[in-house]
Amino acid sequence: MLILYVEDNFENKLFVRRVVESMGHEMLEAETGLDSLALAQDRKPDLVLMDVNIPGMDGLETTAKFRENSFLADIPIIALTANAMKGDKERCLAAGCNGYMQKPVGVSDLRREIDHYAKLLHAVS
Repeated sequence: MLILYVEDNFENKLFVRRVVESMGHEMLEAETGLDSLALAQDRKPDLVLMDVNIPGMDGLETTAKFRENSFLADIPIIALTANAMKGDKERCLAAGCNGYMQKPVGVSDLRREIDHYAKLLHAVS
């Protein structure tokens, strides 16, 4: 499975990369919304892990752009965010995210989410 992680924090990218690669998946990285859209257009990932607080166009705006693009609209997107205020999960889902995970994300929780989408992808294939 090809996973795109949109994140500007080096430590977070390193952590997620270790988890993703230990599961046998390939990971692409982008630091901005615009870069993630270009990369997704070029490589079409199976899953996007989207940090909400990225520079420039934030993760919710970027998710909306994914949903507006017919080529990218069906890619599952999981919001990963340190935002834990009341209504944050609902805002992420309303923007078009399929899931929401609060940072710091635990290894077992991240593995479980990735496995869930990998099984859905396998069922469709």
